[in-house]
Amino acid sequence: MPRSRGQSLALVTDLYQLTMAAGYWREGLADRQAVFHHYFRKAPFGGAFAVAAGLANALEWLRNLRFEDDDLAYLRGLRGQAGTPLLQPEFLEFLARLRFTCDLDAVAEGTVMFAHEPLVRVRGPLLQCQLVETALLNIVNFQTLVATKAARVCLAAAPDPVFEFGLRRAQGIDGGLSASRAAYIGGCSGTSNVLAGKLCGMPVKGTHAHSWVVAFESESESFEALARALPNDSVLLVDTYDTLEGVRKAAEVGRRLRERGCRLAGIRLDSGDIASLSIEARRTLDAAGLTDVAIVASNDLDEHSIARLKQRGARVGIWGVGTSIAAAKGQSALSGVYKLSMLRSASGQWAAKAKRSEEPAKASLPGILQVRRFLDGDLIRADLIYDESRPPQGPCTGYEHPAGSAGQRTELRGDHEDLLRPVLRKGEPVGSEDSLETLQARCRSQLARVPQEFLGIRAERPFPVYLESGLERLRERVLGAPAGGGPMPDPCRRA
Repeated sequence: MPRSRGQSLALVTDLYQLTMAAGYWREGLADRQAVFHHYFRKAPFGGAFAVAAGLANALEWLRNLRFEDDDLAYLRGLRGQAGTPLLQPEFLEFLARLRFTCDLDAVAEGTVMFAHEPLVRVRGPLLQCQLVETALLNIVNFQTLVATKAARVCLAAAPDPVFEFGLRRAQGIDGGLSASRAAYIGGCSGTSNVLAGKLCGMPVKGTHAHSWVVAFESESESFEALARALPNDSVLLVDTYDTLEGVRKAAEVGRRLRERGCRLAGIRLDSGDIASLSIEARRTLDAAGLTDVAIVASNDLDEHSIARLKQRGARVGIWGVGTSIAAAKGQSALSGVYKLSMLRSASGQWAAKAKRSEEPAKASLPGILQVRRFLDGDLIRADLIYDESRPPQGPCTGYEHPAGSAGQRTELRGDHEDLLRPVLRKGEPVGSEDSLETLQARCRSQLARVPQEFLGIRAERPFPVYLESGLERLRERVLGAPAGGGPMPDPCRRA
C-alpha cells in the first residue's frame, strides 16, 4: 500500500539503510551502478520449496517511494551520540528529490522456487538499491512464507478446498491483509477477511461463533435464527454443547430449509476427535437426505493434522485454517537475504562481489544472476543458476549448490525456461499486473510440475539446484580475492 493510516511509507526501513545511504552520498558513491539479489537460504517448514509472493505490493511501495515533508522533519530531528544531527541537511534535501529509477527483474508470483535462487534482482544506483532492501525483504519474505504455508496446507487437504480465517491471529491489520492475499496465491479458496475481499477481489466466507449459540435460549433456536437470516448460506457450528446432538439439530434445520426450497450450506466441527465426529456427522446428514451439506472442520489445523485426519478417514469436505497460515505456524520468518553481487567503479569497470562464510550455504554469489529451469516432460528436472552476462549455450555443466565444485556435477540439456523477467525499467512498469486468480492458477500449475518427492511435509533432500560452470569459476575467483571481489569486463550489456 502506498500509504498506511494517512502516513507515507518511505520510512519503512532500518536506520542503517539511511545512514549507509548518507555515507554513499557523502563519498560520491550514490550513483555507482550496482546489482543486488534477494533470495532465501533454506526452504521453510522443513520442506523443499517456497512459493514466491508479495511482488505486486513491493512494486507498489517502490513506485510510491517519496520522502514527504513530515518524513524529512522526523529525520531532521534525529541526533547522534554527540547531540549533533545524525543526517546532514544537504542529504535530506537529496532525499526530498529522490525517486526510484532502478531496473527490477523478478520471478512471477506463484512460482515455486528453491533455496539460493534469486526471487528479485535490482540494478541501478547503489544508494537506491541499498535503500529499498528492508521494505523488499519485509514484503516479499512474509508473503512468500505465508503462500508457502498455504500451499503445504492445500496439498495436505487436496482435493478438498481450504479457507483461510487467520485475521484475528495475524501480525496486525497490515499483516492480516498481506497474509490473506498470500494465502490465496498459495491455493486457499477464500478468506474470512472482508477487507482482503474488497481490496484483492478474493471470495469471502464465514460461519458463526459460539457466542451466537450461547446468546439464544437453546441451540436449536440459534440454528433456526441463523437459517432465517441466511436461508441458503448457513454453516452451523455444532460443538457448543454436545457435538453429535448439535449435528442432529442441524439436520432438522436442514430438512426444514429444504421443505422451503432452501438448503443448509454446512456444519462446522471445531473441537474433539474431528475424524470420528465427522464420520458420525456424515452418517447423520446422509440419513436425513442432506448429502449435499458440507462438513467444515477447523480447530487449530495445519498440514500435519490435516494429513493425519485424512489418513484416519475423516469425512471433512472443507477445511478452515487460521493461525497456521496467517501466522505461518512452525516458522516465524523466511530466511530471505539481499546481497550485493556487482558494483561499477568510478572508471566504469565492473567488479563482482560476494560475501564469504565458513558455512557454504551463507556465502553469496557474484554476478548478474538468472535461474534456468530444465524440464523433463511435464515435470521440473533441475534448476541452474547462471551469470546472465555469460549465458550458457546449449548443454551446460552444473555444480551442485551450495557445495560448488566439491558437490555433484551434472550436464543439463533440453527444454528450459528462464525465471527472472523484466518488471521495472528505470522505475517504470514493464507489462501489466496479473490478477490474483492468475497467480493462484500459476501456483497450482507449478506445484503439479514438481516431482512428488519434493512436495512432502518433510523433504528427504533438497531439490537439485546447480551453479553453471562459468558462475562456479567466477565464485571461486571472487571468494579467493583479498577483498571479496574481482574486476571483470562490463557484464551488463542490455539484451
